[in-house]
Amino acid sequence: MQILWYCIGSPLVASRWLPFTGIKVLILRFFGAKIGSSVVIKPGVRIKYPWKISIGEASWIGEAVWFDSIGRIDIGSNVCISQGVYICSGSHDWRAEKFDLLVQPVVIKDNVWLAAQSRVAPGVSIASGTVLTFGSVATHSLDAWKVYSGSPAVCIKTRELSKDTGCESSTS
Repeated sequence: MQILWYCIGSPLVASRWLPFTGIKVLILRFFGAKIGSSVVIKPGVRIKYPWKISIGEASWIGEAVWFDSIGRIDIGSNVCISQGVYICSGSHDWRAEKFDLLVQPVVIKDNVWLAAQSRVAPGVSIASGTVLTFGSVATHSLDAWKVYSGSPAVCIKTRELSKDTGCESSTS
């Protein structure tokens, strides 16, 4: 199955010539990914092992996202993973002579936005409603409804939702 993924599945999912989300979702499901409805997968997405991925409802995966899914990567619903984001669920033990493989799952809860070019390290859990800003690096778990920025990412503010719909009503 792994060889079939590398030879056929991965090139099709990553293809910029195949822009259709529905086909990519079907291919990923065939290879064991758990994907909810209304998920959008843009061109250029790379996935190491789809059978270690789950994505909830109505999530959006941007161009050139890389899921380095050595271990599990679980993504909630209504999540936006912007262009060029890298999510890694494995690393090496620098304390070991042979740099033994360390596998640690990544969990991204509902209503999270990972802005373009951000990075998520192995073992990180990102709580609901969190934003990781452009180019930031999450090396530790992030609290709910906060905005994080920098490398390593630090909390810069609480995320508050605007009640303004952007539409103004006029009375005559």
